[in-house]
Parts: sequence; structure tokens; C-alpha cells
Amino acid sequence: MDKTEVKEKIEKLRRDIEYHNYRYYVLDSPVITDGEYDRMMRELQELEEAYPEFLTPNSPTQRVGAKPLEEFATVTHTIPMLSLANAMSEEEVIEFDKRVKKLLGVTEVDYVIEVKIDGLAVELVYINGEFVLGSTRGDGFTGEDITQNLRTIKSIPMRLLQTDNISIPERLEVRGEVYMGRKEFEELNKKREITGEPIFANPRNAASGSVRQLDPKITASRKLNIFCYAMGQITNMELKTHMEFLDCLKKWGFRVNPYTKLCHNLDEIFEHYNYIKSIRDEIPYEIDGTVIKVNRLDYQSALGQVSRSPRWAIAYKFEAHEEESIIKDIIVGVGRTGALTPVAILEPVNIGGVVVERATLHNEDEIKRKDIMVGDHVIVTRAGDVIPEIVRVITEKRTGSEIPFVMPEKCPVCDEPVVRPEGEAIRRCVNINCPAQIKGRIIHFASKRAMDIEGLGEKLVDQLVDKGIVKDVSDLYYLTKDELANLERMAEKSAHNIIDAINDSKKRPFNRFIYALGIRHVGEHISGLLAEHYKNIEELMAAKEEELINIPEIGPEVAASIVFFFKDEKNRRTIERIINAGVEIEYRKEGHRPLEGLVFVFTGALKSMSRDEAKRLVESLGGKTSNSVGKKVNFVVAGEEAGSKLDKAKQMGVKIIDEQEFLRMIREA
Repeated sequence: MDKTEVKEKIEKLRRDIEYHNYRYYVLDSPVITDGEYDRMMRELQELEEAYPEFLTPNSPTQRVGAKPLEEFATVTHTIPMLSLANAMSEEEVIEFDKRVKKLLGVTEVDYVIEVKIDGLAVELVYINGEFVLGSTRGDGFTGEDITQNLRTIKSIPMRLLQTDNISIPERLEVRGEVYMGRKEFEELNKKREITGEPIFANPRNAASGSVRQLDPKITASRKLNIFCYAMGQITNMELKTHMEFLDCLKKWGFRVNPYTKLCHNLDEIFEHYNYIKSIRDEIPYEIDGTVIKVNRLDYQSALGQVSRSPRWAIAYKFEAHEEESIIKDIIVGVGRTGALTPVAILEPVNIGGVVVERATLHNEDEIKRKDIMVGDHVIVTRAGDVIPEIVRVITEKRTGSEIPFVMPEKCPVCDEPVVRPEGEAIRRCVNINCPAQIKGRIIHFASKRAMDIEGLGEKLVDQLVDKGIVKDVSDLYYLTKDELANLERMAEKSAHNIIDAINDSKKRPFNRFIYALGIRHVGEHISGLLAEHYKNIEELMAAKEEELINIPEIGPEVAASIVFFFKDEKNRRTIERIINAGVEIEYRKEGHRPLEGLVFVFTGALKSMSRDEAKRLVESLGGKTSNSVGKKVNFVVAGEEAGSKLDKAKQMGVKIIDEQEFLRMIREA
């Protein structure tokens, strides 16, 4: 074959493979065997290896194989990816319908009702039918470039299918939801349990964590899928309705949810909503409600948006799943600060596709308030469809054989005495050498938002502490590959990867180092304030209560906890050993700090950035931010639909500025 023939052959193979991907992953209706598909892929790979000049990023062979990234680039959405207002009842949907008709000045409106997939919203961009860019929703205005990761999802077309009766736009922006099915979610968590990695709380977190991996190979190993349901910018194409757009999506090769329906009135909407609700547990992926959209696109344009949500759509959510179970036992766990937490062991029950076997009871006061006993029949829910929680006891099912629960006087792990400080609902183990506390401190220290030591999961930490290899967090930096390799289920490569991850954690910002220490009452926000106020760890360790209290948002309880932590000789030795092991704390650089001494409060929705981004911007320029309006606040930045903070600012005479004035202040700083 000459090069022209080779190029034509490669193009034909790519078209054929993409078509069969569409048949298999979108239509679930393959027309060739796996062997025939593999043969075509091998032939394409061989031709691309022999003629690398014809290799393209969207070739089916390139879905997996891109190099890991250092970080994600930022993408600005051409048209903002808005969030939806929620309706929790029929009455709220009726009010939505009335608003729509009143604003449009009409008496009849057609709606499209879709299932609301519980996953990660993404945008796909196609130029002349070729996939060129994929990004997360982010804050609605900007997201992260995850193009390489989205290429690994085989139900996303790399090039649009061409049909006789529909053209391909010059630019097409498609929005969809990447998700993980329930079965795939359970399989992933089983694998992570075996390897000692933290399990995901729900399929949504699993999908989000999988898509936002810097290494596309990890994303490819997770079984992800997508449904597409919305448009961004489309050029060179006239569409009249949302249903027409969804029909185009199907013809171009996208997956569109089969439960989507056109409704002509509220009765049809409620009927379809109730139908979806009735089959919710049979659907093999998580949904948390429905989305109701005005069908006509000219009506959508006329209705526009308010703040960050469109006026032409609303999410009609399901109430949280509730199921009955029996409390088989109540056990007590011990956390990193010594807090004793009672946990109900339940008869396994399926709640919204997730098998629940335990639920936290928080503390003994909560147990008394709900009158919970071992042996009780109880109603269990997943708060926010995530955290298992006991709603109430079914007292009418009591037989008299139920056993009241009594909190232990000694730690269930180390058998040392426990105390209940005055004014607190929690009992605490006073032994700082308690193995449960040590394990908790290590897991917290290694967590993603702290020192971010990848691969250091609970099962590995259990082995390290139980065998006496690690006695506090500083020991992590003195671990050897041989010590790790001798542990159960620890291959040489895994040991090597963990040592690499520990070494990678030796450079972390000051705020994350403070947070990693696990000082009681000191979360991420307070850690940031301390890192901003003190030049280095030595200054912070020498801080007195009276000076700490002068830092905005740090009260007497937090100040006392910080001083108490650094007075402890064991904690001081731990920090010294960490630094001696080569950990370099990255301190803020003294430089341009034009907002030093100024405190900002943000209220309402900003157009140019999220409130979190605005806060980080202020802090990077030396300013401070607060979540409440007080005497020390200099500016309240009011976005759209500003809330009660605006009223309080007016009452207190605090200067109020809008977003444009804030941006001008930043530019001129």
C-alpha cells in the first residue's frame, strides 16, 4: 500500500471501531464478536506504529495511554454551566409552572422531564465533529481540563457519527453526567478494601474521584459511563426544542437517558415522576430526583436566569431513602483525639442501592434522646444520600428483650480510663499512646488535604501500628522499603510506591502541615489563619494564648488547645523528628501584600469567580476573610441575591461594594 492507501485504511478502521464502540457502549447492541473487534484494534495499532505521522489524539488506540499530568489546566466555559434550583414537593413544582407561564405570558407550556443522575457534570467540546476538549463543571464559570481522562470513557464519541438527515455543527458543546453504576461501585470498593485503600462513600464520589485523576490510566481502570442532556454553544445549526436537541445527540452517537419524556401538563409530569420514583431501586445507577425543563428553546432564552440557576428548569428531588433494620449491637470506636463514638451494628439493609451495616450514634446523649437500645427495630436513612443515620426507633415493635446501652468507663482499645469533660457530650480516652488514637492521627496526617501520602490506607496503618513499626507520625519518614515489603500482601513494587509517596510529601505548605498535626479544634480554615499570621513553625510553637485570641476567628477554646498541643514534649519531639527527616515546610513569601490589614466578607453569587476563589485571592494578597459581619470587617462584597449579611452590614455601617468594585480594587492592588 502507498501512503494514501494506508491513510484511507487507518481512517476506515477508526470509523468502524468508533461505530462498534457506539453499538456496544451506547446502544448495548453489538453486531460483531469481541474477537473481530480485537482484530480491528490490533490492525489499527500496527498501522499507527508503522506510520506514526497518521496518529491522532482521537484515535481509538489513544483512549488510554496519555502521560500523567502535573496538574489540571483551567478551562473557561463559553456559556456558564448553571446549577439548578430545587423543588421538594408537588406544590413547589406547581409554583415553578405558574412562574414560567406568568413570565412568558402564556397558558400552556411543554416540559421535558429527565432523571437526575448522581455523578459529575462535565462539558464536551467538538470542532467539526472531532472531540477536542473536556472539562469539569467547576464553579460554573471555570472548570478543569480533563480531556485525557474523558477519552478513556468509551461511551463518549471521539468523532460524531454522520447521518444523511442531520448536519454536524462547526462547534458543539455538550453537557453530561459522568457516573459509576452501583455494581461497578461495589466492585471498586471491594478491591480498595483488599488493598487497604479508603473506600468511596457513594458512586458519585467514586465517579468524581476517578475522573479527576492526574493519571488517565487510573481513570481508564474505573468503569465509568455518561449520559448527555444539555447544550452549551452550538454554531451553524438551528434547533427549536430541547427534545430535538436530544434527538440530535442520539444520532451523533451520544448516550441519552431512556427515561426522558416530553410532558404537556403537570399531571403528566407528576405521573412520570412517580413512575421513576417507583423504579428508582431497579435502575442500575444512582439518581436523586428528576429535572424538569421548558421544551421550547426560544422560551428558555426569554426566561433567562437568576443568579446561578436558569428560570426555565428545576430539579424535582426525591426524599431520602428510608428502610427498616434491627440494631444487632452497639460498639464504641476511638478517634484520633481520643473521642469515643458509639456505632450501631445493623442487620444489613439496602438503602438506595447501597448496603448499610452500621450507623454512627454520635454520643451517649443522642442515644438517650432517641431512646435507642440493642435489639430495637429502627428506621434508617442515608442523610444526603450519603451518611447512614437512625431516624427513629419503632417502639411499637419492642418485645421487652431490648438491652439499654451504657457507655464504657474504660477505653475499649487500650483499657485506660475515659473522662467526660464538663460541658461536653463526648467521653475521651486520656491515653495519648492508645493504638486507636495513633492510627487515627496517622491516617489524618496522610490524608489528601493534609500531607497527601497516597496509598497509606487504613489496613496498612493497622499493620504498621500493630507490629510496632510506627508509633507516631514522624516514624513514617524513617520507614524503609524492607520494613514495608515484609508486611502482609505487600509486593515490592507497592512498598516502593509508598516510600516514593512519603518522600513526595516532604514539601508541603505551612497551612497543610499545621492541619496535618491534628490539633484539636484546628481545621483547615484555622490552619490557614495560623499560617498567614506566623512566619514559621517555631513562632507558632512559641505562641501564647493572649496573642492567639487576637487573631480574628480564634477564640479562647481554640487558643488554649493550640498552646496545650505545643506544650506537650512528645508533640514537640514529633515535629523535630519530621523536620530532621527532611520535610520542608513551604512558608509564605514576604512580598506584595496590598490588602494586609483588611478583612472581607462575601455574600451572594459572584459572576467572575466562586466565593472560595475570591477568598483565596484576597488571602494571596495579604488580606483576610470572614464568614460573618463584625466590627473588624472592612468590606462586604455583595454579589447577586445577597443574603442577611448585607442587611447586617448596613446596620453596622460596614462599607458595601459590588463585584465590579472588588475586581477594580484587586486590579489596582
